[in-house]
Amino acid sequence: MKATEVPEIAGAYLFEPTPYADERGFFCRTFDADVVRSVGLAPDAFIQDSVSRSVRGVLRGLHLRSGAGEAKLVRCSYGRIFDVVVDLRPDSPTYLGRAFFELSGETQATLYIPAGCAHGFQALTETADTSYRIDRPHDPAEDVTIAFDDPELAIPWPLPVTSMSQRDREAPSLAEVLKQRES
Repeated sequence: MKATEVPEIAGAYLFEPTPYADERGFFCRTFDADVVRSVGLAPDAFIQDSVSRSVRGVLRGLHLRSGAGEAKLVRCSYGRIFDVVVDLRPDSPTYLGRAFFELSGETQATLYIPAGCAHGFQALTETADTSYRIDRPHDPAEDVTIAFDDPELAIPWPLPVTSMSQRDREAPSLAEVLKQRES
């Protein structure tokens, strides 16, 4: 497994495993504490695992947590997703930077997203399972959502949106969220 720094988002990493494939399918390590530790992250800091299943065109995001934020490891364990990270940490050298990835069940790559960054994705296949490893308990009172189609972000979502949550549909603009954070 190798770790590569994401240049558009300071402190973000892409972890790429080395699958072993044979006639039965494949096997690969999707989390390695030593590799995580080698880039300065604490492997035991992650306390909660979750999974979502989406169908083609479903869009989830852009989400982040207020307060201390939430760091997470994200992996598409089945299918393919278009994954987006936006740096919303005012003191970051990559503030307002955006990074786009295609994560898939074929590669099993894992993306580390630092606390203070917004995250969203769109399912590219009929079924896409996305796994999350999160560094603190979920508190719905800290949920923050940003409009997926905010023109300031100009995210090139690859497909028409087929479905999204009510919360995502009604999300405020990036400017509104930033203004709320300042007050």
